Amino acid sequence: MLFDLCSTAASQQPARLPSIGFLSAVSASSIAGRYQAFRQGLTERGYIEGKNVVIDSRYANGKLDPLNRLAAELVRLNADVIVTTGPSSTRAAKKATSTIAIVMAQDADPVGSGFVASLARPEGNITGLSTLAPELSGKQMEILKEILPRLSRIAVLGTSTQLGNTQSLRETELAAAVFRVQLQYLDILNSNDIETAFLSIGKRGADAVLILASPVLNSQRKQIVDLAVKSRLPVMFFATEYVQDGGLMSYAPHFAELFRRAASYVDKILKGAKPADLPVEQPTKFEFVNLKAAKQIGLEIPPNVLARADRVIR
Repeated sequence: MLFDLCSTAASQQPARLPSIGFLSAVSASSIAGRYQAFRQGLTERGYIEGKNVVIDSRYANGKLDPLNRLAAELVRLNADVIVTTGPSSTRAAKKATSTIAIVMAQDADPVGSGFVASLARPEGNITGLSTLAPELSGKQMEILKEILPRLSRIAVLGTSTQLGNTQSLRETELAAAVFRVQLQYLDILNSNDIETAFLSIGKRGADAVLILASPVLNSQRKQIVDLAVKSRLPVMFFATEYVQDGGLMSYAPHFAELFRRAASYVDKILKGAKPADLPVEQPTKFEFVNLKAAKQIGLEIPPNVLARADRVIR
């Protein structure tokens, strides 16, 4: 009888829900829109958090040091798949596991970073989406040149320790050579470097600023936007969130769309697909958002540039 009771109790145990780990180098608030896009993608595929899937999220709040520990936590929780939000979190997840599937929601150079063997054949436990688009830097430079015909010097802010930064900077340098523009690269390793960088930009007389992808910079969006206005400098950002926080413009992959697409990878993996068999996607949708912050710095945006903007935040 005791055996029968135990068997009945065991049979009534609720089935374990599939578990998704979500690992971010930045704060929850700074990536809220992208996270909601990811959840929307899951909903579109029939997943409801708490009912047929569990999501465990970990955020490093712009500090890279905790990422390895946070990735290890998700592994200990036995996540079925880990979604990473950028190269720093992908590197931490890769270090933590070689067996759990990892889905990159976005990465500038997954091959160069050593995450996948190739975009077509990842060959490991990592796949997902790449923001690799060599023409991106050229379009950013072209727009800046249209807005500032006399553009001759651009300050570039990036983080040298960020995977993909070297590739992004190389593409920016190639675009600058085409448009005959000089670049001034400023390395932002922590938030304390940001104000110092803008003081240096002012002293060296840059005509505009270009921001590369970086969790350090992304975690301090409002500070950068305020410094840009204070310095009366046009800034081209790598993500729409900066513009929503008051920045001038961005021409970049549609990050919310990438995160929504990441849910399709999670769905396939939870249904048995192997990451090695899922090619890495490249962006097909770009956005150029222009905020009327131009008035704050006394900048007149040409009508032809405004006409091409996917969205104008006034």
